[in-house]
Amino acid sequence: MTPKRPPSWRRSTSASSRSPTNSPPRSSTEAAAAARAAGWTPSLDEAWTIRREWVVFARARQYPLLWPPGRSWLVLGGRGAGKTRLGAEWVDALVRGLPPFAHRKYGRLALIGETLADVREVMIDGLSGIAARARQARPRYEPSRRRLVWPGGATAQIFSSEDPESLRGPQFDAAWCDEAGKWRHAEACFDMLQFGLRVGPAPKQLITTTPRPIPLLRRLLADPAVTVTRMKTADNQANLAAGFVDRLRTRYGGTRLGRQELDGEMIADREDALWSRQMVEAAFRPGTAALARIVVAVDPPASARRTSDACGIVVAGATADGEAVVIADATLRRARPHDWASRVAALYHRHRADRVVVEVNQGGDMVEAVIRNVDAAVAVKPVRASRGKWLRAEPVAALYEQGRVRHAARFPELEDEMCDFGPDGLAGGRSPDRLDALVWALSELLLAARGNPRIRDIR
Repeated sequence: MTPKRPPSWRRSTSASSRSPTNSPPRSSTEAAAAARAAGWTPSLDEAWTIRREWVVFARARQYPLLWPPGRSWLVLGGRGAGKTRLGAEWVDALVRGLPPFAHRKYGRLALIGETLADVREVMIDGLSGIAARARQARPRYEPSRRRLVWPGGATAQIFSSEDPESLRGPQFDAAWCDEAGKWRHAEACFDMLQFGLRVGPAPKQLITTTPRPIPLLRRLLADPAVTVTRMKTADNQANLAAGFVDRLRTRYGGTRLGRQELDGEMIADREDALWSRQMVEAAFRPGTAALARIVVAVDPPASARRTSDACGIVVAGATADGEAVVIADATLRRARPHDWASRVAALYHRHRADRVVVEVNQGGDMVEAVIRNVDAAVAVKPVRASRGKWLRAEPVAALYEQGRVRHAARFPELEDEMCDFGPDGLAGGRSPDRLDALVWALSELLLAARGNPRIRDIR
């Protein structure tokens, strides 16, 4: 005989009780199976209870049930990506001893935000905060002692990044650090916390934040012992206001701010780079321009193996006033010679280019022959590098400083290479193929002798 289902099985279908993420609800059997995989074998009644738990509705990145992180878990996410909800549910799972923490309950926690007000208004009482998302027993807040207390005896003290010294003395078995990217004294506060995480056999800490290029986050990202999860605002689109993501994408898509605040990317400048993010942002001026010349520049790879460099392909034009417009970044990865040559020929005709500028250091006459074999009508100008990448790029970077180059669209991968290109001739440890093609294009247009102009518009 099948036991009667508890009342909690009957879930309302009103808008206020819909699944908190865009993941469909799982059955109680699936929830029980997931719990068993984490080392917990629930009874049938417990399985029915699980069906209402966060583990059922959370996205995989929000609840690492099958891959529990180690001591430190860093979650980088865009605005509205679900970071606060993740933190609140993580705390709830610790206090109640839910998977993947079913082996023990945590009872001495630290909650750290930029200010005490942020901890209270966002982490505790916010729409996705701890108090709002408490499942069984709602904790009470004791303002005089600045702590949360659960009916079972667990406590969570609150701290501000403005006062790192307040973390001297207390000790914890877990900590949730929220929006560490905008902490006032980030490194000092985080370091003091590490000395206090000394209770129990397996202390844990969760750091949730929208990424900013501060030393603390760079340090955590470089630490192999830190588990890193990345989330985008669009991942949580089903739980945000209608049209919110689309509106912000239209306004900020591809910009440094959009990549940081929507995609959760760490956007940082390299100190010894020729280009800065500010220079690149200033160069972005969409629209059309009357162009006197257009070229397609190619930096071909030495081979087509999986580990080979990309084939850098950039289209750019020059105005009669001596300014340049970068029109397209059409770079190909792991492309065979016929593939990249076909793309180059297509771009040449589509943009009515004057010529294709191709570097021949690697393949010599073979590189030019590959393009002509695909389309003999393409006007090809072979160029050979006689100086290093850094020396070739310096005068081109100067053109950006002078405001003589603009980008007609956003080219995130090209911009990353520009801002990560240093004296070693590499960008992030890789060959700057897109940047090489850009340098050849702008050198041909603005630093070499010009040909006879023919005016056309880019649209």
